[in-house]
Order: sequence, then structure tokens, then C-alpha cells
Amino acid sequence: MSTNSRTVFPSPYEVPDPPGAAGWERLYPYHLVFQPGRRETDESAFWFCDRQHWPTVIRPFEAICVEFGVKCLGQYNTRYFLVPTAYGLERRIHHGYCYMSPVPVPADRVEERVPEFQRRAGHYFGHWEHLLANWKRKVLDTVRELETITFAPLPETQPFEEVETGVGLDASDALLTQYDRLIALCHRGWQYHFEFLNLGYAAYLDFFRACKRWFPDIPDLGIAKMIQGAEMELFRPDEELKRLAKLALALNVDGPLTTADPGQRTLETLAAGGRPGRDWLDAWDAARDPWFNFTSGNGFYAGDVYWRDDPALPLGYVRDYVLRLRRGETIDRDLPGLVAERRRITGEYRALLDPAEQMAFDAKLNVARQAYPYVENHNFYIEHWTMGVFWRKARELSRLLRKAGFWPADEDMFHLTRDEVREALFDHVTGWASGSRPVGCDYWPPEVARRRRIMAALARRPPEPALGRPPRAVTEPFSIMLWGIDEERIRSWLGGCSGDGDLIGVPASPGTADGPARVVHSPEDLPLVREGEIIVAPVTAPSWVPVFGKVRAAVTDIGGMMSHAAIVCREYSLPAVTGTGSASARIVTGRRIHVDGTVGTVTILD
Repeated sequence: MSTNSRTVFPSPYEVPDPPGAAGWERLYPYHLVFQPGRRETDESAFWFCDRQHWPTVIRPFEAICVEFGVKCLGQYNTRYFLVPTAYGLERRIHHGYCYMSPVPVPADRVEERVPEFQRRAGHYFGHWEHLLANWKRKVLDTVRELETITFAPLPETQPFEEVETGVGLDASDALLTQYDRLIALCHRGWQYHFEFLNLGYAAYLDFFRACKRWFPDIPDLGIAKMIQGAEMELFRPDEELKRLAKLALALNVDGPLTTADPGQRTLETLAAGGRPGRDWLDAWDAARDPWFNFTSGNGFYAGDVYWRDDPALPLGYVRDYVLRLRRGETIDRDLPGLVAERRRITGEYRALLDPAEQMAFDAKLNVARQAYPYVENHNFYIEHWTMGVFWRKARELSRLLRKAGFWPADEDMFHLTRDEVREALFDHVTGWASGSRPVGCDYWPPEVARRRRIMAALARRPPEPALGRPPRAVTEPFSIMLWGIDEERIRSWLGGCSGDGDLIGVPASPGTADGPARVVHSPEDLPLVREGEIIVAPVTAPSWVPVFGKVRAAVTDIGGMMSHAAIVCREYSLPAVTGTGSASARIVTGRRIHVDGTVGTVTILD
């Protein structure tokens, strides 16, 4: 990104394709790419790159999360709760990355939506615990339904018993139905994802704006501190790892866990080592279901590796915790300290208000605190658990079609869109039914190879942080709180770095730190992180928490005050600056940097 000040971002129609990526736009559904017939409209809009959720190139099938996520976000804003100032988001994929554009409510319609929003949102806030318990039941039912889906090979012939009873349906009917169920359940999960989430951000944004009216000079972090220190299920997987590390030391079975490359063999060694090892494995199995339905990615990609499927991931974190405990370090989150600071700052600001204002302050704060845990907890239940099962079932189908000759590698199906997969599946059952070779066995292998080359070409060039014309104001609450997209951030992106070479971002978690940078582009880079480094990444994931004990601070390209990176860093007392726009591109591993999470700057020292 240029360091010269500019007034608009590049046009999506004028950014040249990366070398070797010609034809990339035909890999995605028509409604996910910029269309020439809409050029004037698209160029007048503001599109920001959502690397918060899609930090790397999106394969065609993985675009299902873009489709369902944005659609379901919009339905709750626009049709369900009637958020007064914001409808939803438009979405496009450009050069393999997801771009979003907020859709504001027309100014003359804002006022008419307020009463209905208050009635609908008020019902949810007034019955939060009951409705949230019902939400969890619905999500777990969806997970259980996903688990029942199977993709079995088609038989040579239908059983004679079906002829006798006149079933009248063949095995292809079940195979096609299972795929349709898989997609429908994914869509259902994404609807549940946003049932409470919009309200969580709206509650915090309402409290935030009220605090800015009452206390004009209050820093954004001061407001965030008033809701910190919550018990969250999203942190439970990490808590289970810490508990396992402590148990290993108590049972004196920590030796096998501190080997250089822990994995399945580690578990076998513990099982053969007598009663203490088996007791530890019992605790491991208890934690595994459900808390290891967790990925070091974010659940938006088919290739994300889950703890339940690869024990090397959680065992590596357990090893690190054991080694820290041996050194006498504290590994627990300082929840009492966070709560004490929350009480202190809340009391100080509340005391500045008159009694009537204190009542309003208390009411808004209580709603924000009530909604706050869901902003993170949904992440475990939907992105990690629900989507983990979804991707596992999708990989099962990809393997079935690989064995049928449609492509050479187990995960090649993800280079097709979800609709193309349905067509390939029908091609497969038609060939089976007619006794002929499916056309896809000849069509898809070279086509998948071509698409794989295009994906690799797209991945070689980082995306622009934004496209099009910046808005005069940003009102969509997700854009502000989750992505950190506001007028100040846009000006920062347009102007590049400040005169003294600082990167400017959101002051996401207080504190300062100096140290060598470790640029982490994906979860595969996490094992490279060393003690005392500062993580610099397009975005962090909640499952990176176990490595936070090693590092001094975190810096991300995108993310607002309520992004996962910001919330997790505050809850773990780690200084952080989010929303810098280009830190992971401008900073290289090994360079010393200074991070000021209180004011939101990152300085390259050498």
C-alpha cells in the first residue's frame, strides 16, 4: 500500500490480475464477483478486505461461508431485529479474498425502525438466559444431525429385499439427499450464528456511544475494561490443556509429554505406562469431547486441522504448559485482576454521573455485560464445532468422488463451488445408474489442476486492504466493533504510515512491549514462535491462546475493539494493536518493534 495520501482506494476493475491467475473470477458464483454491468455502482462503494475471517485465498467451495455468513448477518439486521441504522453487508470475492461493503439504512427510514427494533431486541435482552439456553439446544441438535450424515459408496446392485418390498428408490437418492442435508444444515448453523451476535455488538456499541456522551475524554479501552473479566466457554479448550498439564505433573507422567514431537505415540506411551498414565488419558478423553472440536485456524477453511483429529496440536500446547510450570511460571489467566480493574474503572466513571444518569449507565452496562460472553462463545459452537463436523463430512464426500475417478487428491473437491459439487455428484450417480463412465472423470482432473494453479497464483500477492470510495460515515455496528472500520481507520489506510514511521491501528489491549517480530501468516507458522517475540499477523484466532504465554504482544492487520484478537488479548493481559492495515506486509520476522496497545501504534525500531 502506498504511503502517499490519497482520497480513494483502487477500483476493483482496474487492479491487474496476479501473474498466472487469469480467469480466476469464473471459479466463483456470479453473485460473488464484481460484474462489469455494475461498475459505476461498485466503484462508488467502499469495500474492505475481511482478513479477520478470511486471511488467505478462498477456494470455490469454501466460499459457502461467505455466502451463508453474509446472508444470515443481513437477515437479522434487516428483517428480524430491524436494526435502525444498518441493513447488512454486500460481499464480493476479488482475487480470492473476501471484500465487504456496509449497506446503511436510508436516513429517512431510520426513525421508523427504532420502535420495532426496541420491541424485538428488548424481548431478547429481557429473556436472554432462557433464549440462549434454547439456542444452545438448537445448535447441539444441528451438530448431532450433521454427525449422522454419511456418504457411502454406491452398491453394485440394489438388494433384492428392496425389490420384494417395492421400495422404488435407489442408493443414489440417499446420496443426493445427504449432500442436500449437509448444505442445508450448514445454512441452519449460520443462521444460529447470528441470532444473538448482532445484538451482542449492538449492546456494546450502545454502551460505548453513551459513555462517549457522558465522558467525552474517555479512551476506548476504558470502556472495554468495564466489561472485561468474563467467564467464557471459548477459553475452555485452553483451560482444559492447562488442567491436563497440571495433572501430568501431579501424576508424575509429564516425561512423555515433553518430547520434541508429541503425537499419537505419546498417547500410546502413556497408555502402556501403568495406572497414572491411564488416569491421565481418561482426563484427556474427557476433555477431547467436546472441547477439542477446536482448530488452530478459524473454521472457515476446509483444510483447517482440528485438535480432535490431530493430537499433536493440543499435545504440543500441553508440553509448553508443562515446561512453564516446571520453571515455576503462572499459566492461569489473571481473572481476579481483570475483575478488580473492571470494578475500579467502572466505579470511578460512574461516580462522575448524577443519580438519574447512573441508572441509565447501570442499565446499559448490564446489557452489554450480559451480551458480551456470547460475542466469543458462539465462536466455539459454530465456527469450531459445527463447521468442524461440516468440513469433516465434506472431506468424506470428496474422498468418495476421488475414488470414483473425479479428481486425484482427497481434498480436490474444494476447488469446485457447492453447486458444481451437486452437478458432479449427479454425474456420478447417473454414470452408476446407466453403467457408463461419468463425464466428470475426464472433465474434472485437468480442470481441478488448472484451478489449483490459479489459487496458488492468487496466494502469491497480498490483497489491497480496501477498494473503491470511502464513505463519509460508517454506521454498521459489525464494521465498527468487529473489523475496526471507522472514519479514522479509513483515513489511516489512505494516508499510509505516519511521518515518524509508525503503523497506526486500534488500541485493542493496553500495555507496551518491545521485542523481535514473528510474522505469522497461518496456523502452520505457530510452532516457529519463540519466547519473547511479538506476533504480527493478518489476524489471530482464539485457538492461538496457548502461544500467548510465550509472546510479549500481538499486532494484526484488521480487527476492531470487539474483534477476537482484541478480546482475547485483553482477557489474557497481552498488549495488542489491531486494524493496522498492513503490519504483516511491512514488518518482517526478526525486526525489533515497539507496540503501544494503549494508544494504538507500532514502531519499527531497526
